[in-house]
Amino acid sequence: MTNPPDMLHHAARQAMASKNAKQARQAVARLLAAHPDYAPGWLTASILELDLQQPARALAASQRALSLGSPQPALLVQHIRCLHAAGQPDLARAQIAAAEHAARLHPHVLHELGNACAAMGDHEQALRLMTSACAKLPDDPALAYNMAAVLRYLGRFAEAEACLNRTIRHAPQDSEAYLARSQLRVQTTENNHLDELKRVLASGIPNWHSEVQIRYALAKEYEDIGQFAESFAHLHAGATLRRNHLRYDVAEDIAAMASIRAHFDAAYIAKVPPSSAESGAIFIFGLPRSGTTLVDRILGCHPQVTSLGELNDFPSSVIACAGGSSTPKQNLIARAAQLHPAEIGATYLARIKTRHPKAPRFIDKLPMNYLYAGLIAASLPGARLIHVSRHPMANAYGIYKTLFNQGYPFSYDLDDIGRYIAAYLHLMSHWQGVLGNRLVTISYENLVTAQEAETQKLLSACSLPWHPACLAPHRNPAPSSTQSAVQVRRPIYADAVHHWRHLEHHLAPVKARLVAEGILLDDHSSPCCLE
Repeated sequence: MTNPPDMLHHAARQAMASKNAKQARQAVARLLAAHPDYAPGWLTASILELDLQQPARALAASQRALSLGSPQPALLVQHIRCLHAAGQPDLARAQIAAAEHAARLHPHVLHELGNACAAMGDHEQALRLMTSACAKLPDDPALAYNMAAVLRYLGRFAEAEACLNRTIRHAPQDSEAYLARSQLRVQTTENNHLDELKRVLASGIPNWHSEVQIRYALAKEYEDIGQFAESFAHLHAGATLRRNHLRYDVAEDIAAMASIRAHFDAAYIAKVPPSSAESGAIFIFGLPRSGTTLVDRILGCHPQVTSLGELNDFPSSVIACAGGSSTPKQNLIARAAQLHPAEIGATYLARIKTRHPKAPRFIDKLPMNYLYAGLIAASLPGARLIHVSRHPMANAYGIYKTLFNQGYPFSYDLDDIGRYIAAYLHLMSHWQGVLGNRLVTISYENLVTAQEAETQKLLSACSLPWHPACLAPHRNPAPSSTQSAVQVRRPIYADAVHHWRHLEHHLAPVKARLVAEGILLDDHSSPCCLE
């Protein structure tokens, strides 16, 4: 007969599966109240709290589970995840050897341990663990997919493609694998997957998520071989399907940017006392698909700089200081303008130092930090602010043809894209006006056509001496997990500068919206805002 802890535990797991946070917490609380020494219950509590983005509570629960007996491999892996999420990466890494030893006969746990290492950015370690797991689970499609992701981050694209082929062979319904495979290289007329993708589409796809991914894969491969009309037909169908399943109103984002301009004006910046002290932070931001990853890779080649990737620490610091994530967007903006900037800066630097104590000069490359440029300048007077710009039509096309894992809900409708880019350009014009030379703009077009001159401008903006390695960002060995992970492994190229012109009449809604919003377009990289 099933004992009471198991019955309550099953109920808690079912509540978690329902994605109802309140019910799940209540079910877990009932289990632990009745059986406070039941280690599997504390493990479940830890998993729940980490899913709910409560790392401190998740860590406390995993520690309680560990204290109740000999640690099981799955618990050790969860504890490592919690340590990393709670800002204790060194302790997390110290636990990996113990977890690996405990899991040596458990390939599924080795797989999960590899996933945990990948989340911490230890991709070589992740690959080693997954390879060990694969020796015992050669036909596991999820393992092959995750190995492909790690290999992609490491720039080992041929091996990644082989792994994705294995995933597709054993899980032909895995639409995400088809899309990831299409993105690994430039397809050719002799070597592509178009026939296979068309068969998948024609066979009938059971859910809209999968159809969107197959449509984007077809769009990518048709574009690669120069069949732009076919590419756009699939792209438009996939993007429209994705947009139809979003609850989003671009007007809210436009209003937020207008509110930011109103609250963080020249008077706000003027009240901030000047500082000559370096914070060590270099912020790189701009629209998605504008070239921020390329600039990050260039600066990351410099021996005096460490790239920390796309950090969410500055927005999180603002939210923490302003009262929490439940604060409505407009109220958060108003509250942030009333905060003492030094408090935000100190909170941010403390977060960075906890996880990266050996990175005195570091890059924070979160594209959306353009929303926070005024706050960054005020709260970190010694920080460098690098804005990456791209011709808005080229940028619009780059955004539209990218299926983002999360965020950027404006990217699936051409009119939404035009309205959002116009608001962004007005915001950047505002920042340039109030921040002056604190904000340095790097042109993507200039970077790919006059690489050395624009690189020198970039290094000078960061008070860095010239270093020739910055001219070869494709040789940067650091892993890349962004949408540009494949492109940045190639020598700098200018192919994409005018790609959008093949589809100029299809992109007419973007152009019309930009002009209507007062954006003066020409053939140069820097549009003008008619304000």
